[in-house]
Amino acid sequence: MAIGAQNAFVLRQGIRRRHVFAVALTCALSDAVLIAAGVGGFGLLVERLPWLAQLMRWGGALFLLAYGARAFLSAWRGGGVLAADGAGGQSLGAALLTCLALTWLNPHVYLDTVLLIGSVARGWPGDELAFGSGAVAASFVFFFALAYGARALAPLFARPAAWRVLDLLVGAIMWAVAAALILRG
Repeated sequence: MAIGAQNAFVLRQGIRRRHVFAVALTCALSDAVLIAAGVGGFGLLVERLPWLAQLMRWGGALFLLAYGARAFLSAWRGGGVLAADGAGGQSLGAALLTCLALTWLNPHVYLDTVLLIGSVARGWPGDELAFGSGAVAASFVFFFALAYGARALAPLFARPAAWRVLDLLVGAIMWAVAAALILRG
């Protein structure tokens, strides 16, 4: 599994021990809504309104470029919010807004949860609800395991250099995903 924008944010919040439960719950609940939409047929709407897919693509690319630039700037500056014990960082509201933006402005989330899971669910006529419920349960397990499992990395991130490397990787991931969105045109 490749780590995406949302997963990188959850990992970072878990390492920093900042708003871990709220961030994991927000991601899992968002996935639940998206999975339900996919199983319920949202993909048909996107097929009928091609401009919606383009709007999601370009909006997501712009957001990811900005978020990546922010990560690169953080890596360049260093210092500041390097404590892995929860000191510094965003407020709960800012963390949740970032989490929601990384989730809902990311076109890949629609491809993965709405279109992919929705189309696979249609392959099990009569069992779509069970399939969707299993996908939602798996999403909850994944996000909470990622968020709380990241705590094991906290000793590594007690060093400022480790945060710089993480910021560089996050910035590179964000820009790579944005480039892929732009180039797929």
